Amino acid sequence: MLRIYLLLCCSFFSFSVRANDDVWLLVDTKALTIEVKKGQQTLETLSDIAIGRGGAGLKRHQGDNITPFGSYRIGWVGQQSSFRKFFGLTYPSAEDAQDALEKGVINLSHYNSIISAHRAHQIPPQNTPLGGRIGIHGLGRADEKIHKSMNWTHGCIALTNGQIDHLSQWLDKGMVVKIK
Repeated sequence: MLRIYLLLCCSFFSFSVRANDDVWLLVDTKALTIEVKKGQQTLETLSDIAIGRGGAGLKRHQGDNITPFGSYRIGWVGQQSSFRKFFGLTYPSAEDAQDALEKGVINLSHYNSIISAHRAHQIPPQNTPLGGRIGIHGLGRADEKIHKSMNWTHGCIALTNGQIDHLSQWLDKGMVVKIK
């Protein structure tokens, strides 16, 4: 019982202890799919996802509407989201921070804050010039017709409410999410 209490108390601050490292997600931004993987085996594929209005690639700055390429972890779970459920990613990564520092998008202070958070297995700052609050979510009350006709998010990965409910059985804090 004490272990459960400690996990609940500490789960707000850390994302590294709960996920099964064998199960991970592969987000294919060209095929607009999410694959649930165990090792290299695909357990399930969800189709017709939506990504950022600006497409996918190297995120240049907050507000660019780009879904970032890279490897992240689920850092937090928002069950009370206006998008039904929200699984926040540990964006920006250390690689994102390094690239942004080299290009002058962030300063050394922002870089150090991002790197320190990752070293401590905490959620990186979500308010740097690189932006934040990138995640996987449902539609909430949004129109499913729009979802099926265009990429509409501000950089997140969106699924229908039924898909996010189904996918959530696999998701947990600390799970690896690779976006390509």
